[in-house]
Amino acid sequence: MPLAMPMVWSDRHRLHDPGGEVWVGVRTPGTEVPERADRVREALEAEGARIVDAARQTDDTLLAVHSPSLLAYLEGAWREWKAAGLTEDPGQDRVVPYVFAHPALLGPVPPTVPESVSARAGHFAYDTMTLIGPGTFDAAVGAVDAAVTAADLVLSGKPAAFACCRPPGHHATRTGFGGSCYLNNSAAAAARLKDTVDGPVAVIDIDAHHGNGTQAIFYEDPRVLTGSVHVDPGAGWFPHFLGFEAETGEREGEGTNRNVPLPPSSGDDSWLGAVTELTGWVRARGAGALVVALGVDAAAGDPESPLEVTAAGHRAAGRELGALGLPTVAVLEGGYELETIGALVVEALIGIEEGAGIR
Repeated sequence: MPLAMPMVWSDRHRLHDPGGEVWVGVRTPGTEVPERADRVREALEAEGARIVDAARQTDDTLLAVHSPSLLAYLEGAWREWKAAGLTEDPGQDRVVPYVFAHPALLGPVPPTVPESVSARAGHFAYDTMTLIGPGTFDAAVGAVDAAVTAADLVLSGKPAAFACCRPPGHHATRTGFGGSCYLNNSAAAAARLKDTVDGPVAVIDIDAHHGNGTQAIFYEDPRVLTGSVHVDPGAGWFPHFLGFEAETGEREGEGTNRNVPLPPSSGDDSWLGAVTELTGWVRARGAGALVVALGVDAAAGDPESPLEVTAAGHRAAGRELGALGLPTVAVLEGGYELETIGALVVEALIGIEEGAGIR
């Protein structure tokens, strides 16, 4: 039986070549490469999935989840970097921050955007891993277009849709970027849904790493529930400073955020238990639609994660998510083992369809 849900796609993802990443000061090849999305598309086409081109969205779609200043910076970052001669002197072929607007530097003084192009990245970026090249912004906008197009398909009556987004997005906040993410695709899909459906929109993030950007964007918003199961940042894993159980939302959003951190080496039993905990919480809160931040880097053998979830575990998680019976948008996040990423995404999506009774 072919995969029933459509896959939304943007060819613009190939415009983004991060050229590696700078980790602990060392330029490394990096794992967030164009072939990731291409492998997922190949796997879904083999399952008979219908491919839908991402529709261009308006600026309001980006402004729903990101500040004007971040968008303006990302749009012009590469152009300004090149115009400043930094590709020649010192010869850096990607935008890389070197100084950050850290609270210890600023004290009580609000940060200003630096005049120096070489320093400006440190106002918006929070790590050195997330490099900007000539096509990065266009690719990131294309990924948002894909996620929101998938949300529109669900709003038009499709029970589920999958957005094959690259670059990923769940680490991007309203005002900053990092973690190989520039714009938050899952948050953009949730924002499109939240003013239309009855009840809050739930975002359940099953990527191996905490969805800190999505959490931050909706931390005070009672219309969006954000839940994440991930490797414990307290055990030394990205994003290190966030992703703990005590983070539950603030002001009107108090109680709308839930984190379930797991120890390294956790496998199917504990991981699926956490997914079930989050689906039960979402069900009890009366969610009206679901966004699945579908990272598959919790899989055993992924180079970016110490978790050990099997392909069968991903299918079972999909069934648990599908059994919520909600209009569902699945958005590709992490997953960095090229030989398995496509098959793992297929397992999760088939599981969603099985749980929802679509197949």
